[in-house]
Amino acid sequence: MTVMAERAQMLVEDFERIAEFAAKETDDAVRFEFINGRIGVKKVPDGDHNTILMWLNRRCMQSRPDLDLYREQGLRVERYREGRARPDACLAPEEHFAGHGEWADPKGVLLVVEVTSYDSDTDRRDRKEKPLAYGAAGIPFYLLVDRDNCTVTLYSTPGSDVGYHNILKEPFGAKLLLPDPLNIELDTDRLKRWVD
Repeated sequence: MTVMAERAQMLVEDFERIAEFAAKETDDAVRFEFINGRIGVKKVPDGDHNTILMWLNRRCMQSRPDLDLYREQGLRVERYREGRARPDACLAPEEHFAGHGEWADPKGVLLVVEVTSYDSDTDRRDRKEKPLAYGAAGIPFYLLVDRDNCTVTLYSTPGSDVGYHNILKEPFGAKLLLPDPLNIELDTDRLKRWVD
């Protein structure tokens, strides 16, 4: 039995031109990504979404002041770097992205973070496509803050064909340890405040 690969909607270079044009014309009202050969649209984050990211930023700065939590940094992901993702946040060494363009190589990124949005394709995008893309790119950890299910999921041990080999899902309220080399403990009880 032969499995047919889906054809990409367009070349990645064409996507980059469209994303750049759209950002200028819409004042960043939406953000575009190119994962698995398809354009995806990310809604602009709401106040609770941003509050969760600020909470995470404070936790990271308290535990690891040598790391920066970058918001909305574009990354080249997927096999052969033919995808373009804009995670809600990336944890990387201080000044890691200095001198990089809009779409940076993910090498050196320690953790990517997504906070689910209340839109129709969040299941496909955040729970299925992104773990595969981030794992294939070799990013050590992917943290999904799932406001629909009130869970935090930590994906670890990336693999090029499977995304991640290890998945740990905890309910809001649990303590979650982001292991070596991060060594950051998150008390997720406060996340209960920021779900609809």
